[in-house]
Amino acid sequence: MSTAAIIVSILFAIDCVLLIGIVLLQKGKTVGLGTIAGAGESYWGKNKARSLEGKLEKGTKLLATLFIVLALLLYIMM
Repeated sequence: MSTAAIIVSILFAIDCVLLIGIVLLQKGKTVGLGTIAGAGESYWGKNKARSLEGKLEKGTKLLATLFIVLALLLYIMM
């Protein structure tokens, strides 16, 4: 195994742990009957990207993309 493959493997393992952690920090998407009446579109719903939940979603997308890229890179290197 080359040095580059070892470094990518370590980055892949770190990414996996971070991705698991960030997914576990997120709240569930189970929404009650309030969305039928329009209660889901409140101030917090409109400014979701600025909240902690919005940042966790962005982080999940980033880490998932990095996961796929590193997995493909490891496959090519092996």
